[in-house]
Amino acid sequence: MTTHSPFGDSTLAFVRDGYAFILRRSERDHTDVFTTRLLLMPFVCLRGEAAAEVFYDSERFERRGAAPPRAQKTLLGEGGVQGLDDGAHQVRKGMFMSLMTPARLRDLANLTTAQWHAAAVKWEMQPQVILLDEVQELLCRAVCRWAGVPLRAAEVHLRTADFAAMIDSAGAVGVRHWRGRLGRARAERWAAGLITQVRARTLTPDEETALSVIAHHRDGSGALLDEHTAAVELLNVLRPTVAVALYVVFTALALHDFPEAARSLSEGRRAARENFVQEVRRFYPFFPFAAAKVRRDFEWRGQQFLRGQRTLLDLYGTNHDRRTWGDPETFRPERFQKRKGNAYNFIPQGGGDHFQGHRCAGEWMTIELMQGALRFLTEELTYTVPPQNLRVNLRRFPARPASRLVLRDVRRSGLTAG
Repeated sequence: MTTHSPFGDSTLAFVRDGYAFILRRSERDHTDVFTTRLLLMPFVCLRGEAAAEVFYDSERFERRGAAPPRAQKTLLGEGGVQGLDDGAHQVRKGMFMSLMTPARLRDLANLTTAQWHAAAVKWEMQPQVILLDEVQELLCRAVCRWAGVPLRAAEVHLRTADFAAMIDSAGAVGVRHWRGRLGRARAERWAAGLITQVRARTLTPDEETALSVIAHHRDGSGALLDEHTAAVELLNVLRPTVAVALYVVFTALALHDFPEAARSLSEGRRAARENFVQEVRRFYPFFPFAAAKVRRDFEWRGQQFLRGQRTLLDLYGTNHDRRTWGDPETFRPERFQKRKGNAYNFIPQGGGDHFQGHRCAGEWMTIELMQGALRFLTEELTYTVPPQNLRVNLRRFPARPASRLVLRDVRRSGLTAG
């Protein structure tokens, strides 16, 4: 069944429903596909496992030109891997996946743990901690060191602020949008300067680091990336890592909001931590949609898809699809003991194959960093959560607790308190 918006343009409904826009319309009309207009532009909207499998079929959809220009000016940058297809995408994606080896992920996890310990020393001396801000900074420090990017103490705050502005501008208008554009422009100039230094051999990061790999990467034609594109791709390593701070805050929020689920972590088992962070990734909002354009005409479930048509896949709604998850609005980590999800029904960071498709190259990194944060919050720290506005507004892109999660009485526990 194909359902068309009876109101012509759904922009107001999109603003009202936010992350739940496609999910609510799909459930109301009992369909996984419908057409509508957003800002007077026609879109096909998709939801669910079967829809995701169609959406990630590279013969039917392409990414070139699919991302909104506003997002390219702020969150994504122009010329990056997200907008490539076919062989060009394969080669560029291979560059990113070469950084995601188990050894390199362990290195990042260890660097991040060291930053957690250093931050905890500082937090003990503060009356309160705004967790989102603090985790963004510690992740910025850790990922820059891991990536071979020199970061002076005096510039940590600026770089963190620029990454945070890019992330926070993802679905913003007004001041937040322009702050993101400024942060993007400044960060690209900085990153391009680093690429130039590496190629001139005035800066010599280790060969396995992201800065070195990207600076020396050659695409399918055998040519080096131009400096702007290389800068965009370097930021595509640094910025998404800082964005994991949102997931860390949601992890802390889940510990606070669902104490019974948190008690399952008391034995310190890695499997329990993995189940917990996977449920955080399923339950809480991160990216709302993925965008693509129809590559060739085809029909699916009675809907005609025409070449060039813009299409949105509902990531949030697919992760809250009751046909897959049964009780999607219940936070229940134990669901992952038996059901691990697959490439198309569990898609918080995109679907399909990591190596061949457009699933986020940094997904394994995200899980590793979240598990490290969960272990630190539950085993290495004690703290209180004072009264505050913890509401997560699904109309805000990206969503986060309104207070950014304030902690008080932070103390190191266990071996770190020595």
